[in-house]
Amino acid sequence: MREERPYWNTNVARHPGILRAAPPGCGAALDVGCGDGLLAAKLARRCGRVVGVDSDPGMVARARAAYGEVTFLEGDFLTLDLPDGGFDFVCSVTAVHHMDLTTALARMRELLRPGGVLVVAGLAREETAADWARWVAAAPLVRAVKALRRASGPESMPTAAPVMSYREVREAAGQVLPGVRYRWHILRRYSLTWQKP
Repeated sequence: MREERPYWNTNVARHPGILRAAPPGCGAALDVGCGDGLLAAKLARRCGRVVGVDSDPGMVARARAAYGEVTFLEGDFLTLDLPDGGFDFVCSVTAVHHMDLTTALARMRELLRPGGVLVVAGLAREETAADWARWVAAAPLVRAVKALRRASGPESMPTAAPVMSYREVREAAGQVLPGVRYRWHILRRYSLTWQKP
């Protein structure tokens, strides 16, 4: 496997936590919205088989060219022929806000084997006064970290503004994934961690 391209951004900042969440002896992992394949390539060091899925043809082509040891599929993971209960670990970084969250989480739940782990890092919008106060308080630190780390990322990465608020994400996730652990992260991300019974 070639060395991953050296870049850092607020999505890559979530990678260490996601990698730590991969269960010991992980046989198969799925990265939903894999982009240029960076996280999938890191997962390949820990899991027996890794599949990355992305709907953007350019991102999938870039991932395939860079990381041949990972299987990359182009298409909508909601409709792709993926095996129910076929994965020990399913993750997604800043992709679920491009989809209907409830539908996406339900599909990820179906793809996990019993005992499998799901981790989602996502974007949401500020809604409440507390959300905005937290955003204002964190903004100088976020700017400083981005400047110090020289934040960048792959060109042509599709982007979208989040539609759901943090509260809406937390409530929807709780309905689809009973017992899900929700966390807000200072670099303007939230995470969901859940283990399938």
